[in-house]
Amino acid sequence: MAREHIPSACPEPSSLPGPVRTCVGCRKRAAKNELVRVTVGSDAHGHPAVVPDPAATAPGRGAHLHPTMECYDLAVRRKAFGRALRVTTGLSSAPVGEYLGSADGTAPHPRSTDRDWSSSS
Repeated sequence: MAREHIPSACPEPSSLPGPVRTCVGCRKRAAKNELVRVTVGSDAHGHPAVVPDPAATAPGRGAHLHPTMECYDLAVRRKAFGRALRVTTGLSSAPVGEYLGSADGTAPHPRSTDRDWSSSS
């Protein structure tokens, strides 16, 4: 008895160029180079946070996300970052939101603790 091939809604892995990853926000599969990798790091206060890793060089477990605020909002609402990164404690996802906001041209205001490197001291 031969199995009948049932077409899926997702593109075949061989039809996408290079490695394929799943977005933790919308759960759609895409080529790795179309997604932003995120990992567990620290926020400005030293608390555990989800941080962007656009170069994909940080060690440890990572998750992938489309670089859109829609997928970011879905991931936050579904609490997908903690599950994907296998972290049980509360994670702040603010650094990823700031990164995506600055990529959209709506950069957040610099914090007062940021140093102005343009002037020599």
